[in-house]
Amino acid sequence: MDRIKPFLPQAVANAIEGIPSADRGKVEEIRIRINRPVEVTVRGAPLFLPYRTNQGDADLLLQKISQHSIYAMDEELMRGYITIAGGHRVGLAGKVVLEGGKVRAIRDVSSFNIRIAREKVGIADVLVPFIYRNESWAHTLIIGPPQTGKTTLLRDIARLVSSGNSDFGVPPRKVGIVDERSEIAGCVNGVPQLTFGTRVDVLDACPKAEGIMMLIRSMSPEVIIADEIGRREDSEAIQEAVHSGIKIITTVHGRSLEEIKNRPTLEGIIGPSVFERYIVLGRIDGPGTINKILDGSGKPLAGKVKVM
Repeated sequence: MDRIKPFLPQAVANAIEGIPSADRGKVEEIRIRINRPVEVTVRGAPLFLPYRTNQGDADLLLQKISQHSIYAMDEELMRGYITIAGGHRVGLAGKVVLEGGKVRAIRDVSSFNIRIAREKVGIADVLVPFIYRNESWAHTLIIGPPQTGKTTLLRDIARLVSSGNSDFGVPPRKVGIVDERSEIAGCVNGVPQLTFGTRVDVLDACPKAEGIMMLIRSMSPEVIIADEIGRREDSEAIQEAVHSGIKIITTVHGRSLEEIKNRPTLEGIIGPSVFERYIVLGRIDGPGTINKILDGSGKPLAGKVKVM
C-alpha cells in the first residue's frame, strides 16, 4: 500500500488509513467513483469507507497516475487502464470516445479501479517438482478467473526461472517477459522494479503476439513469460515459440481446463502437443489457491495447494 499512497488524493489515503492494519495489508482493489463512497476489496469482500469522492479527487488522481501528462497517455486510455510504478493497474470508466466505430479513448473519467499488484517471492518454489523436469521447464498454462493470483504466481515463476534455485538443482535460464500491461515486471522507463534474477529481458507495454515474435528473433530466450493470452494471434505466436524450441509459461482467464477448451481463439494450443502442465487457480480459499495441477492430457497430478 505504501507505493499506492503517493497517487491517491489525501482524503482517500486518510480514509484507507482508517482500515484496521490487519485488513489494510490484504486490500486487493481500491475503487474510486465520483460522488460515491470509496470501496475497497479486502480478502474478496467489499468494504465501503466513510468518504465520498468528488470531481476534484478524480481530476487529481488522473493527473497523478498520468504523471501530469494525460495527453501522452492516449494508448493507455484507448485500452481502458493505466499501469503505474510497481505494476499496479488502474482501470478507468467514463465517457468513451469513438473513432471509426472503435474506441479511441476514455474522457470524463468518473470511475477508477486500482488493482494492487503484490510481489510474493518464493511462492512458485512448490511448483518446481511439477513444472521442471528432465532439466527443462515445462510449457505451462495457469488458468483462473480474475483476482485469483495468476499474475502474482507468474511473476514469481519468472523470478525462479531467471535466478534458478540451487536447492532444487535448477540453473538460471534466459527469460524473455512480454509485459503487455506492465504488470509482471512493474517497469519504470523500461527497467523492471520487481524481484527477478540476472537473466531476464523485458518487453514492456508490448502486445503479446508481437512481443513473442520479437523475442524469438532478437533475444534468444530459453523461456518466454506472458500474461493473459486470448487472441488468435497469441495462439499462433505461442505455436511459433514452441516450434522454435522455446518454453512458454503463460496465463489465461477461465475457471477450468474444460472451459478454455471451448474457446475458439485458443484452438490449436490446448492439449499435450503444446502445454505439458496446467495449473488451475481458484479463490474460495483466497487468492493464490491452486485447485489442481494437471498434465498435458488433463490428468490430475496434485490437488489443492495454498501458495499465498
